[in-house]
Amino acid sequence: MHIEVRGLNKQFGDFHAVNEVNFEIAKGQLIGLLGPSGGGKTSILRMLAGLETPTSGDIIFHGKRVNDLPPQERGIGFVFQNYALFKHMTVYDNVAFGLKVKKQPKDQIRDRVMSLVELTGLKGFEHRYPHQLSGGQRQRVAFARALAPEPQLLLLDEPFAAIDAKIRSELRTWLKDMIERLGITSIFVTHDQDEAIEVADEIMIINKGRLEQKGSPWDIYKNPQTQFVASFIGESTIVSQVDRLPGFEEAANWTGTQALIRPEYIEIGKRHEFRMPSATVEGKVKHIHFRGSEWMIEVEVGDIKLITYRSLEKDVLQPGDKVNVLIHRAYLFNDNDTWIMENKLKEDPMPIHI
Repeated sequence: MHIEVRGLNKQFGDFHAVNEVNFEIAKGQLIGLLGPSGGGKTSILRMLAGLETPTSGDIIFHGKRVNDLPPQERGIGFVFQNYALFKHMTVYDNVAFGLKVKKQPKDQIRDRVMSLVELTGLKGFEHRYPHQLSGGQRQRVAFARALAPEPQLLLLDEPFAAIDAKIRSELRTWLKDMIERLGITSIFVTHDQDEAIEVADEIMIINKGRLEQKGSPWDIYKNPQTQFVASFIGESTIVSQVDRLPGFEEAANWTGTQALIRPEYIEIGKRHEFRMPSATVEGKVKHIHFRGSEWMIEVEVGDIKLITYRSLEKDVLQPGDKVNVLIHRAYLFNDNDTWIMENKLKEDPMPIHI
C-alpha cells in the first residue's frame, strides 16, 4: 500500500499533538516512527488506523482519501504494545478471530491460521492460552492475528516494549525478515534508537508533533538536518564555544554557532599513538566505563567535557591520565542551518594546548 499524508494536524483542546505533518511511504517499506515520549508518534499511527480523527489534513491510501473510512474498511492490521490478546481464547482462536468476524468459510480460516502459526514460529502452540506463553510468544500471536485478514498496511505501536532485552533483540530480526518476505507496508512506533536503526528501512523523527526528518538510518545519522535530530540520534556532546577548540576557530564567523561532537569522531591516547600528534590537543581522562566490546571514556579538554570510545586492544587508560585528543569533525548548527566542519589543523605542524 502506498501512503501519503498531507498537512496532518491533531489537537486535543489547546494541545497540538500533531502539527502540519507531511510524508509519503512507498509500498512494501518498513518505517520507524522515532522520537521522545509525547512527541506525537502514536497520534499519527492512530489517525492512520482510523482510531483518531484528524483535526485537519488528508490521509491517502493508494490515491484514495480515507479520513472518513472506519478502521475495519482501511485494510489495516494493528499490533498493540500490550498484545491485547483474548485471554479466554487459544492461540488458534485469537489468530482466527478477525476471519470469523468476516464470516469466512471454516476450511479457509483453518488454512490461513495454520499458515500464520507456522510463519510466526508457533506451530505446536495452537491450543495453548495466552497465560501459557512467554512474552515473545504472545507478541507473535498478536502479529499473526493482525496479519490474518491479509491487511495492506501493518501498524505496530511500540511492539517490543513489554518484552525483555534478549527476546526483544531476537524479535526485531524476526519481524524484519517476516515483513520482507510478506512485502507488506509497515509502520512501527518506538522511542528506542537501536530498535529503529536495526529494523527500519527508513526512519521518521517526530518531535513536538512535527516531522523533523525522514530518511534511511544511515542518512539521518550522518546528515542530521536539525539540531534536535543531531542531538537525539546517537551519543554526543554539545559544545557551546566550539571556536575555542583547535581546528574549529572558523566557527567564530557564525554568531550563535554550537557544535555536536560524536564519540566516533574523537580519538584519544598517548602522543606516540598518533600519526599526526600536532593536530591533537591535551586532555585529561575523567571517567572510564566498560561497555563489553570497548571502553567509553569521558575526557576533559580545558573546561570542555567530551565522550569517546577506545578499543580493548589498546592500553587501558585510567582516570587522571593526561592524553592527546584528536577531534576529526563536528556537526555545527545555529538557528538557521546545520553543517559539518572538519578539523583544519590536521596538517598544521604546531601542537596546540588549551
